[in-house]
Amino acid sequence: MNLAKVLGRVVSTHKEETLTGLKLLMLGVAGSDGKLTGGSVVAVDAVGAGEGEYVLYASGSSARQTVVTDGKPVDAVVMAIVESWDIEGEDVYKKGRG
Repeated sequence: MNLAKVLGRVVSTHKEETLTGLKLLMLGVAGSDGKLTGGSVVAVDAVGAGEGEYVLYASGSSARQTVVTDGKPVDAVVMAIVESWDIEGEDVYKKGRG
């Protein structure tokens, strides 16, 4: 699993038929401190994430193992919305607090 921040949506009117109806998100890859690393990825949203939220995403063959993405040609999927995380007992992030 990887940590990322939802930067926005990706809209595609012409796509592979099995992708119809799936929401695509632009993710900024984040480090353990929550700062963006400069990398980005487009992922299918399996959990209803929104812009500005931190999420966990899977890539590669793991991305095709959710109910939403099973058997679909995807390489990344958002599978969790992060509520909080800490490192060595120190809060790094709490949703709603930034």
